Amino acid sequence: KIASQKLEEASQAADESERLRKMLEHRSITDEERMDALESQLKEARMMAEDADRKYDEVARKLAMVEADLERAEQRAEEGESKIVELEEELRVVGNNLKSLEVSEEKAQQREDAYEQQIRVMTAKLKEAEARAEFAERSVQKLQKEVDRLEDELVHEK
Repeated sequence: KIASQKLEEASQAADESERLRKMLEHRSITDEERMDALESQLKEARMMAEDADRKYDEVARKLAMVEADLERAEQRAEEGESKIVELEEELRVVGNNLKSLEVSEEKAQQREDAYEQQIRVMTAKLKEAEARAEFAERSVQKLQKEVDRLEDELVHEK
C-alpha cells in the first residue's frame, strides 16, 4: 500500500511537474512572443526616432535658412525704408525748388512783360523822334535853300 501511495504521490508529483512544465513552457513561449513583439516594437521605435531625428534636422536646417532669409528681408526692408526717407526728403527739396522756380518764372514773366511794354513805349518814342528829326532835316534843308537864295539875291544886288 505504501508503494502504491508513493506511486500515487509520484504520479501526482509527475502530473504536477508535467503541468508546471507545460505551464512554464507556455509561459516561455508567451514570453518569447512578447520579447519578439517588444523587439519588433523597439526596432520600429528606433526607426521612428531616427526618422524623427532626420525630420528634426531637416526642419532645423529649413528654420535656419528661413531665419537667414528673414534677416536678409528685414535688412532689405530697413534699407528700403531708409531709401524711402531719403527719396521723400529729396522729393520735398525738389518740390521746394520747383515752387521757387515757378515763383522765379512768374517774376521773370512779369519782368518780360514790363520790358516788352517799355520796348513798345520806346519804339513809339523812337518813331516819333525819327519823324521829328526827319521833319527838322527837311526844315533845315528848306531854311538852307532859303538862306542860299537870300545870299544869292544879296550877291546879285551888290
